[in-house]
Amino acid sequence: MMIQLSKDPLKVEPEKPLKVYYDGQIIGDFYVDLLIEDEIIVELKSVQNLAKEHEVQLVNYLNGLKKEIGLLINFGPSGVEVKRKYRQPK
Repeated sequence: MMIQLSKDPLKVEPEKPLKVYYDGQIIGDFYVDLLIEDEIIVELKSVQNLAKEHEVQLVNYLNGLKKEIGLLINFGPSGVEVKRKYRQPK
C-alpha cells in the first residue's frame, strides 16, 4: 500500500506516533497505521468481514487523537472494503 500511495503527491507516514488526549490533557502516544497529510487516520485490517466494533474503534481513535476523519480499510477475502468515519457524525 505504501508503494501505491507514494505514487501520489500526498504526505503519507506509516506507524506514526500521535499524542492521545483525554479531557484536554495528553495521556500518552498511539501509533496509527497510516497518517495522510497530517489529517486522515487510516486503520488497516485483514479480516473476513468488518464489524461494527472496528468502526467504533476508529471513531475512538479519532476522538482520542483529535482528528476529524478516518478511513477503515479491510483487505478481506472478497476484495478491498473502505469505510469513511468522522469524529463528529456528518
